[in-house]
Amino acid sequence: QLVESGGGFVQPGGSLRPLCAASGFTLDNYAIGWFRQAPGKEREGVSYISKSGDTKYYTDSVKGRFTISRDNDQVYLQVNSLKPEDTAVYYCASTKTYTYESRWYFPSRYQYWGQGTQVIVSS
Repeated sequence: QLVESGGGFVQPGGSLRPLCAASGFTLDNYAIGWFRQAPGKEREGVSYISKSGDTKYYTDSVKGRFTISRDNDQVYLQVNSLKPEDTAVYYCASTKTYTYESRWYFPSRYQYWGQGTQVIVSS
């Protein structure tokens, strides 16, 4: 089971640090993707980190603002300069599919999903 935390309510320009942790298995054995889903929209890939942590990807809209990292069997998503359009439920997902990593944003690559953590950006 994956568990997300660290969401919240912030004003535009603010920061949060959502966290993904695992219960019952070792997260270090998986590559991890962060996705988000806003009301009425499809789930979209936000960021990805490989099992080793050496490979990272970001969707264009968050480049320069979001940073993914992993440490101590947890995966973090540092989100800075938040915008109202970043409002969504953020999910982490784990995968042992390591081929074609550039296709990290396909939800079907992931075997386990968390329940999500809400991020609301509003003034």
